[in-house]
Amino acid sequence: MSGALRMTPEERREFARDLGGRLPDGFVLGTATSAFQIEGATHEGGRGQSVWDAFTSQPGRIVDGSTADRASDFYHRVEEDVQLLHDLGADSYRFSFAWPRLQPEGRGPLRREGVDFYERMLDRLDEAGIDTMATIFHWDTPNELAGGWMRRDTALRFGDLAFALGERFGERIGRWATVNEPATVTLNGYGLGVHAPGATRLFNALPAAHHQLLGHGLAVQALRAADVRGGIGIVNVHSPVVPATDSDADVAFAELFDVLHNRVFADPVLLGRYPEFPEGFEPLFSALGEADPADLALIGQKLDFYGLNYYLPTRIAAGSGGPATPDGSSTAMGSLPFHLAPWPEYRSTGFGWPIAPEYLGVALDELAERYGEALPPVFITENGASFPDARELDEHDGTPHVRDGARIDYLAGHLEAALSAVTGGGSASAIDLRGYYVWSLIDNFEWAAGYTQRFGLVHVDIEDFTRTPKDSYQWFRLLAESR
Repeated sequence: MSGALRMTPEERREFARDLGGRLPDGFVLGTATSAFQIEGATHEGGRGQSVWDAFTSQPGRIVDGSTADRASDFYHRVEEDVQLLHDLGADSYRFSFAWPRLQPEGRGPLRREGVDFYERMLDRLDEAGIDTMATIFHWDTPNELAGGWMRRDTALRFGDLAFALGERFGERIGRWATVNEPATVTLNGYGLGVHAPGATRLFNALPAAHHQLLGHGLAVQALRAADVRGGIGIVNVHSPVVPATDSDADVAFAELFDVLHNRVFADPVLLGRYPEFPEGFEPLFSALGEADPADLALIGQKLDFYGLNYYLPTRIAAGSGGPATPDGSSTAMGSLPFHLAPWPEYRSTGFGWPIAPEYLGVALDELAERYGEALPPVFITENGASFPDARELDEHDGTPHVRDGARIDYLAGHLEAALSAVTGGGSASAIDLRGYYVWSLIDNFEWAAGYTQRFGLVHVDIEDFTRTPKDSYQWFRLLAESR
């Protein structure tokens, strides 16, 4: 059965104090967001359109038919949200630059209005004493870059963007993450059609993987050429993969999916080469097997840190199982000879994802076993859960509150699992774990799910954008105070 926690309010407070006391000196506690999901103001300040703006305008793409035109209105409420970060006790804020706000055409000089916005945000963060991790690409490819990541030229343009950002903000950013979850962009955006740009190329989407990784390598090179102050890394999402049964078919397809989802994106970055492709499936990976050694050398440059996003494990079964993916329905998924099998033994989040904190420990073990001394210090750069949170008024004093004990239990269980893994004497004990970022600070536009899924520590009313810190916000603050 699941190792997920179920605690009383007092047990949650005591657990926060215990976890805080277990955090090593210098361990970073932070929260994360992305530009497209929170900024809004999509037609202000000279911002161009991204592939996600185009995707959300297509009927049927977003569950609730919404767009991110206003998102969480962060663009106009940056001072309020930085104050929330300060009051939370967060050490660091992981945000992303909006590529189309800075280069509407995906090339050329940085647009002044976009630079001014991020300067204003960084000023407020500096005043609040909050460090930063800046993600250069969190999925909002400029629409003007025809073909997107299927074209090598997009990687070159991304390298140019990284150099321009490094020159402009290099002294102001604590850490730089080049690309966020290239696996998700490749599989959901170019393979299965669940995310922008909505293509359904299946394994023919793999050039998008290589070009994002090449863009990462070019960005590392560019940031170092710009002599940025902060350390440089990448953010990959890892999902431990298990077969549904011990049948030969289930085992073979589980190995295939592990390579496709995890190793294709981590091996080149950390080892400078693509993984060995599973026997019998090599033709599916032909686009990667022919990679230029010079590209791989660029992709495999030494990093200062490695960002791990973890949300759920994956169970694979042979045979077509319908169109279900963790992020939405995909007709293309139903055409594959394997499917994602359910986890009935686990409780689930609002998204239907299994709550399996022990598999975060497995992900850390796998990183240590696969990459050994090639693995730099690790940050858990995203971990969180959506639940159907409701804003209520206290029956005694009328103050608003959001009771989200399930999220507290989720965060507590996952942070505890990570700490136990790196101190427990197993493979992950070799990992230098430096920090943990909650996804996310505030409720946001959740990609294809629109506003139907809430991940934030802070509730956002999508009508008037009122912010209400949830119980999980208070829990995180107690955790930070207890160190």
